[in-house]
Amino acid sequence: MAPVAENPAFQSVIATYILELSPLFIAAMSADTTNRDFVNWFRQSSPYIHAHRGKVLVLAFAGEALTSRHFANLIHDIGLLNGLGVKLVLVPGARPQIEERLSLRNADMRIVNVLRITDGDALACVKDAAGSVRVEIEALLSLGLANSPMAGARIRVASGNHVTARPIGILDGIDYQHTGEVRRVDAAAIHAHLDSGSIVLIPPLGYSPTGEVFNINATDVASAVAIALGADKLIYLSEGSPSGGPRLASDSLVPREVDALVRRRRRMPQEQARILCNAAQACRAGVKRVHVLDRRRDGVILQELFTRDGAGLLITQEPYEQIRQATVEDVGGILELIKPLEQSGALVKRSRERLEQEVDRFRVIERDGSIIACAALYPFEKEGMAELACLAVHPDYRDAGRGDLLLNRIEQQARHSGLARIFVLSTRTSHWFRERGFVAAHLDQLPGKRRELYNWQRKSRVYIKVL
Repeated sequence: MAPVAENPAFQSVIATYILELSPLFIAAMSADTTNRDFVNWFRQSSPYIHAHRGKVLVLAFAGEALTSRHFANLIHDIGLLNGLGVKLVLVPGARPQIEERLSLRNADMRIVNVLRITDGDALACVKDAAGSVRVEIEALLSLGLANSPMAGARIRVASGNHVTARPIGILDGIDYQHTGEVRRVDAAAIHAHLDSGSIVLIPPLGYSPTGEVFNINATDVASAVAIALGADKLIYLSEGSPSGGPRLASDSLVPREVDALVRRRRRMPQEQARILCNAAQACRAGVKRVHVLDRRRDGVILQELFTRDGAGLLITQEPYEQIRQATVEDVGGILELIKPLEQSGALVKRSRERLEQEVDRFRVIERDGSIIACAALYPFEKEGMAELACLAVHPDYRDAGRGDLLLNRIEQQARHSGLARIFVLSTRTSHWFRERGFVAAHLDQLPGKRRELYNWQRKSRVYIKVL
């Protein structure tokens, strides 16, 4: 008699069970993977949650957003940010709503030099549209049904005459009538609302001391409000590519680079150019960061704020110092910087000749013409790994986050090169790397070529970080 395991009838029964149960096993494994991904993402987002809590964020979006199928999700994301302790100011536009009302009245829609001429009929449409937009947003932010993402939110919304305006007047012989520009923002009143936990809603309207109402471009209002508040962030949700054209080589610009971009792309949509110019102006006036995001991407705000790589164009203040690719002219500065660390044994000694040969591997922080920090990246593409080496910061500039800035830039470079892990060999700074996500590893986990060059006299510890 054949053993049970070799019995054809037994094998048939087992095969049947496997066929019947395999979808359950696959579903369970798939659910487990999904849960793992969610937990990992949530843990990785926690530093950003802490970083944004209590910060002032001005969010501007065009009137087209209200007609989008993703608008409810945008409102849910706004509610989530409020729940996470972000202080929010919303500046919605109303252009399509205004044009719809003008069309119903058979009124003239005159736009000259990107500015609407707001006569009496147009002003009535502007006030009607702005009020309608405000009420719709307030209603959605008040939603609290048990089966909705806003369940239990209880969000308060505040609005009012926080923007004082003045008329644009007559330009090149054109009287723009009730079209205005921002004269002053009541920052104290807005901060009081924010401190009480309310979301502040600023319509694209301004009021004058004489009791007049003026139509103001929402993009301009958002920039003026962010500057007056000293906002930590200004976010523009644009109706197209953040840069008004093909994707840029860099996702981060400074104001002078924005100016050059606008000049270079002459066919850029006028409203897109206006957003970028306002973003640069806000940075120059003290707003730390301006984000320009494609509104059509569902969840783009959450991706930008709570993931490492972000989702749009970031514009930052002109730096007093800059991180850049090292050149041969930097070799002397790098040698001077790393010499004390080489003498202490924290770094391996490098000759000038070796540095000149490998200088393209280095990134440096330059301040007023001096090299105050450096780091190098050596890729091992076959193994999907890279070595972080020679990370050094001048003693006068430590404890200010420059090491973290360099580490972030090196990690970004490695990810863009398609590398999945980064490793470091350390003798005296292991805790610094461990605090930043590096995990102790064995020498045999390094690429073969790097193992062959291991210095057994130094006995450096190996640490690896998954990117």
